[in-house]
Amino acid sequence: MEIETSVADGVLELTLNRPAKKNALTEAMYQALIDGLLRAETDEAIGAVLIRGEGGVFSAGNDIGDFIAAVRKGHGLAAADFVRRLAGFSKPLVAAVDGLAVGVGCTLLLHCDLIYASPEARFSLPFVDLGLPPEAGSSLLLPRRVGRARASAWLLLAEPFDAQEAKEAGLVNAVIAADELLGVAREKARKLAAKPRAALLEARRLLRGDAAEIAAHMEEEFRAFMTALHSPHTQAVFAAFLAKSKQESP
Repeated sequence: MEIETSVADGVLELTLNRPAKKNALTEAMYQALIDGLLRAETDEAIGAVLIRGEGGVFSAGNDIGDFIAAVRKGHGLAAADFVRRLAGFSKPLVAAVDGLAVGVGCTLLLHCDLIYASPEARFSLPFVDLGLPPEAGSSLLLPRRVGRARASAWLLLAEPFDAQEAKEAGLVNAVIAADELLGVAREKARKLAAKPRAALLEARRLLRGDAAEIAAHMEEEFRAFMTALHSPHTQAVFAAFLAKSKQESP
């Protein structure tokens, strides 16, 4: 299973389990994540969700080959449905980030309430370099969270950053040794799940701000993203990727 699910102590754990591909997300994986969030939303026994990755990697972002195939087939993109579901999710979200968190592997964190990272965590938002605008609400949520100057360096210059910078900027709550990371994240998720539910959900709603504004901004980003997919630069990037993948195939 490339997305593993488990429930303990009121916490649904969603594990990205494709380490050979650096947990790059496919359409099938996005759909499994959507299914997990739907389960957590409707199950009263679940009070929080924890997202993590296996193999010392959080996620390298989209599996580009799978993504290109979905676009060419004209399918509705599960990636977009996933971030919409994540943004609209009502219960607390916790993330444990070890290793790479690239693209959507980074932007999804903006919808999480508590984020813990190992010292080995490395974050990157390479959208502009790929000829694409930001997605998942990041062009709205990131400057609000870390300030416009830092967000501009991360989104416009596409400068990667480490766990310490992420903590100093306010993106992550704490940097935890890799061998303790999952335990700490699970403990925090359990604490959230054990809180008085109605008060917790209302406090979270108030903290997050105007859900309609975030949803509208995400749709604006999505339209710009889909337009940019057909730009010469992005088409050249994708063509080069497919050519390289074909050469590397046995």
